[in-house]
Amino acid sequence: MAGGWQPLAGPAHRVALEILLDGPLSRAELARRVGLSPGSLTRITKPMLESGLLVEVSGGPVDPRVGRPSQPLDVVPAAHHFVGIKLTGDQAVGVLTTLRAEVIAAAELPLPDHAPAAVAATVAELTKTLAAQSDSGLSGLGISLGGQVVGKSEVRSGSFLDWYDVPLGQLMSAHTDVPVVVANDLTALTEATHWFGAGRGAARFCLITIGAGIGYGLVVHDKIVDTPESSLGLIGHHPLLPDGPRCERGHIGCASTLLTTDAIVSQVSAALDGPGSADSTSTTRELTYDECLDLAVKGEPAARQVVDRAGYALGRLVATAANFTLPDRVVLGGEGVRLVDVAHDALLEGLHLDRHPESTDPPIVLLDASFSEWARGAAVIAIQTFVLGS
Repeated sequence: MAGGWQPLAGPAHRVALEILLDGPLSRAELARRVGLSPGSLTRITKPMLESGLLVEVSGGPVDPRVGRPSQPLDVVPAAHHFVGIKLTGDQAVGVLTTLRAEVIAAAELPLPDHAPAAVAATVAELTKTLAAQSDSGLSGLGISLGGQVVGKSEVRSGSFLDWYDVPLGQLMSAHTDVPVVVANDLTALTEATHWFGAGRGAARFCLITIGAGIGYGLVVHDKIVDTPESSLGLIGHHPLLPDGPRCERGHIGCASTLLTTDAIVSQVSAALDGPGSADSTSTTRELTYDECLDLAVKGEPAARQVVDRAGYALGRLVATAANFTLPDRVVLGGEGVRLVDVAHDALLEGLHLDRHPESTDPPIVLLDASFSEWARGAAVIAIQTFVLGS
């Protein structure tokens, strides 16, 4: 396959990685970034150009020394394709991407049940469907899920699938010869934000996700802060409101009782069906998350109160993250991220409550709310394994 990355090492690998993440780049900029002389850079890049890993592209500024446009170097993103699959409790969501994590195609399949063998077969079927849309084959498959993953292969625990000690990587080896890597979904999404997303170029950023659970990722000095406990959802039980609901662990007003999509749905539904509710939409049917937010937008008092309380709590959570980690930006994602727009004023109120009056609000960037964004994160884990060799 053209454009192979291995066995690149040392300066050659650093050059290729800089171009992958920030290219196209001029030779002068590359030499500055990796600390090489122009002659050394030419010697290193020549075989990379000959192999097809790098290409010269047009459109660079005119080089005054030679009186002609410079030719920046770039990779060929379509030379390699990757599949990323996000597993939820009831479906597998997949994307096909290029080497730069650009999504080419997306598809999803329901999970017939939670049996590991059945899930592996579904992942294999979805991978085959997506791979059929690539004309260069697959260079890697990434799978992410909520839970603790060890060795990029074994799911130590996966709460949404009720899994414990499941060798998912080994199970997938019976279905495919493509290299497979398994990761915690929040780690994967943080790395995608770091390498190819809203966190690119930030010295420090944090990612907060709201949806079925509450997640937190942190990148400092261009490296993700990752430990075996990162996948435990520790931020989900951070206290936010002293008069909030009590969670199953006995915490009052923690993030999981206020910000998850299930918490907001159950509280809005209960408020609309409770005694004294004057809303004509009251029904014993549980509303969807988007319906709850739609009611708040329309000004339904009970929904507005629940949603604004959640937005206020989210603002306090953002303030806590900003106060402790001093990020250049805060990235908010997850399937519940629409809350940021619907409860924007309440979020700012909560944020400002816990910030110094002379502090500046951290820039807040929103990710797409679809599960495809998480699947793209899984693809990025596969891309990283491919280009870093580990």
